[in-house]
Amino acid sequence: MEFRYLPMTSEDEKAMLDTIGVSSTEDLFADIPEEIRFKKELHLKKPANEAQLMQELSLLASKNVSTKTHTSFLGAGVYDHYIPSIVDHVISRSEFYTAYTPYQPEISQGELQAIFEFQTMISELTGMDVANSSMYDGATALAEATNLSIAQTKRKKVLVSKTIHPESRAIIETYGKGQGIEIIEIPEKAGMTDMTELKAALDESVASVVVQYPNFLGQIEPLAEIEAAITDTKTMFLVSSNPLALGYLTPPGNFGADIVVGDTQVFGIPAQFGGPHCGYFATTKKLMRKIPGRLVGQTVDQDGIRGFVLTLQAREQHIRRNKATSNICSNQALNALASSVAMSSLGKRGIKKMAWMNMQKAQYAKRVFEKLGITLVFHGPLFNELVIDVKKSVSEVNEYLLEKGYLGGYDLGLVDETYHGYMLVAVTEMRTKEEIDAFATEVGDVSA
Repeated sequence: MEFRYLPMTSEDEKAMLDTIGVSSTEDLFADIPEEIRFKKELHLKKPANEAQLMQELSLLASKNVSTKTHTSFLGAGVYDHYIPSIVDHVISRSEFYTAYTPYQPEISQGELQAIFEFQTMISELTGMDVANSSMYDGATALAEATNLSIAQTKRKKVLVSKTIHPESRAIIETYGKGQGIEIIEIPEKAGMTDMTELKAALDESVASVVVQYPNFLGQIEPLAEIEAAITDTKTMFLVSSNPLALGYLTPPGNFGADIVVGDTQVFGIPAQFGGPHCGYFATTKKLMRKIPGRLVGQTVDQDGIRGFVLTLQAREQHIRRNKATSNICSNQALNALASSVAMSSLGKRGIKKMAWMNMQKAQYAKRVFEKLGITLVFHGPLFNELVIDVKKSVSEVNEYLLEKGYLGGYDLGLVDETYHGYMLVAVTEMRTKEEIDAFATEVGDVSA
């Protein structure tokens, strides 16, 4: 049988023990007192051969519910989008099948070029001057942005809208504890940032204002109005944004954003149990040397031939660690490649059309819900998510929908008790008119 891993034979074990000069594996634990050693048998299943193991794992996997077995209307940060088949073909190539950035530019031109193209496309989508080579995910990218604003302005107060994804807000708070950041939450009003509260909280002690566009409740925040409210020139404007939405919406860079971050899961990365993802971080030339992570640049060699190199690693972590502005020292190269291939495959017009389809289908779902008498909670402009009131426990409604073959929307009651009965429904380009109609009918029946 062909082994997919290298087993340790008794001969291997003896050779290793002889090399390190002990007679048995028990000798390796000689420093651990006898009275605290575990000397019983572990309650584990008997070892299985590969065929038996694959059969057992396949049986367990068949019990899972996925976007392949059920029609998904679940979003809240992870979405069921179209992935061009070429994505898997490219990222499965052995030249790319690594999650780390190469350090040897002369032998890694393909990988470095792919990262450079990722940076370029993110800059174009966000309307910003420069983007880094990717980050772990959108939430940590946003927390890095808030920390950068603290370091840049030498201030300790950050205004964070409640309409930002709750997990992102939690990570901002976690990052902020070590920095001593004072986080002021700006409440939500009609599904968007409460502008009255935001204006009242702004003063000369604020390092940055942080919003999401489109926000967690599906609404499109008025970035122009928010930017105009920030009158202090030192206060920074940070925007977390769905990059697919930017294929149609005006990019944050056009509204004077200082930093734009987000998650490229929407491009070529499946909804695989919530991760791994790929964060992006885009900013202005002024802040280029403060970007966490690294940048890949384009140059020419001595013969004038185009080439790519690691240009900038701004955090100074290698040589002056106490001066580092971030602990980010890696990136999501493989997932960034997947997003790059997806964006390249779709093209500029394809991304715009895909974003337009999300908006149109969400608007259609909105009209169907209203026609069936299902209450829409918010009525502002939206991208591909909307909030409905199912008048009862969302978890119970979702259990019913699961039996009918649907992955229902996100239970907003998990975020805030005042949202009890509110379901956040995602409608992507993958959903057909028939699926939307049938889903809305089922929701109407169970919530009646």
